[in-house]
Amino acid sequence: MSQQPPRRHGTRKPYRRPKKDPVRVLAFEALRAVDERDAYANLVLPPLLRKARAAGDFDARDAALATELVYGSLRRQGTYDAILAQCVDRPLREVDPPVLDVLTLGAHQLLGTRIPPHAAVSATVDLARVVLGDGRAKFVNAVLRKLTAHDLDGWLERVAPEYDEDPEDHLGVVHAHPRWIVSALWDALGGGRAGIEELLAADNERPEVTLVARPGRATAEELLAAAGEDGAVPGRWSPYAVRLAEGGEPGALDAVREGRAGVQDEGSQLVALALAAAPLDGPDRTWLDGCAGPGGKAALLGALAAQRGAALVASEKQPHRARLVARSLDGNPGPYTVIAADGTRPAWRPGAFDRVLVDVPCTGLGALRRRPEARWRRRPEDLDGFAPLQRELLRQALAAVRVGGVVGYATCSPHPAETRAVVEDVLKGRGGPAAEAEWIDARPLMAGVPELGDGPDVQLWPHRHGTDAMYLALLRRTA
Repeated sequence: MSQQPPRRHGTRKPYRRPKKDPVRVLAFEALRAVDERDAYANLVLPPLLRKARAAGDFDARDAALATELVYGSLRRQGTYDAILAQCVDRPLREVDPPVLDVLTLGAHQLLGTRIPPHAAVSATVDLARVVLGDGRAKFVNAVLRKLTAHDLDGWLERVAPEYDEDPEDHLGVVHAHPRWIVSALWDALGGGRAGIEELLAADNERPEVTLVARPGRATAEELLAAAGEDGAVPGRWSPYAVRLAEGGEPGALDAVREGRAGVQDEGSQLVALALAAAPLDGPDRTWLDGCAGPGGKAALLGALAAQRGAALVASEKQPHRARLVARSLDGNPGPYTVIAADGTRPAWRPGAFDRVLVDVPCTGLGALRRRPEARWRRRPEDLDGFAPLQRELLRQALAAVRVGGVVGYATCSPHPAETRAVVEDVLKGRGGPAAEAEWIDARPLMAGVPELGDGPDVQLWPHRHGTDAMYLALLRRTA
């Protein structure tokens, strides 16, 4: 008689407790804050990283990975949604948002980083077990397994429409921008396919950290020396700019901690420098920054004004942002005043200023590198919401400057509806009295900067200048 093999009492694998990865848990928490509270990643992530470092959970490499996971997932969200929709058996809108955030983190690791696929799937499933539970982790595992069938190029061939059939939709899926933004940027940029693809690709690159040495308080040479030979390089265009190497920490520099230098995009520096350099008819004693929050341009303008014996008034409508402006200007060597005031209801007499800057509220389409979530939040109708405010702020700025004085109208958006159209409407009196002012050619005031457009206004671009897409129009009041 043959002997029967012994009966096995249970063949299931022993339960494995999920590994809690602090890097991916932090990235998930950041995405949830962005989704639930309409927060911005550049405001949410730094305190989370500081808390993790204080707890001893993080080193510099962990912080870099967490930052890449958060920003990469947000930048490519539209592309990943199009791909995930092919791997999920129901519409994505029916997937719980926390589950979709985990899937997006997994998609970015699989399609947007060099993390090996098996490691990306394993780590993401472990994250799902920790933050979602074992049941929904099984769903995450199944979707990610499907996702591994192709690399990013392979998926794009399957989900993006042909360029010849629908150029805007093709570029939107491939470069992760909503269709309406692709169309608006293309209109503003002009030209053919190559230029718009370069711009959209630049929007998806991690921006450099750029410092400004505030004149009379610090120098670019001091910042370069403090950062070390391998830690920084001079700016491209601004004499006060220094670009930090990847991973460089601004707060490690004495000049930044002391307020003698700050973090400021080079495009923002160029706008302030151009206004300060514009020729005046008459005295140059009093300047106004009419939309000063959070204070970067005001601090640079205040330092430049101090060197000429001029005084700066920095006005910001929101009191909490006015406090940020005051902090940026603290220690400025020249006279300055910070007030919480509405630029559409001036707290100053007409014609009181020699130079006025209004960097008006806008859609922020020029800073999508820094605020990648903004591209998915903004809607075309937002343009209509900003339009009356932008025009009124410019009208009041022109009323605030004396005859012969200069006004700078700036936006961090290249959208035609927020740039030249605003200036032309105000000068022609559409929606209000016509402004008695003339254009100043701003291009010579950005000496050495190429491809500034046909003038007299200036448009900067990420792919051409390495800056945010800042717009500047300079106007001289004539009567």
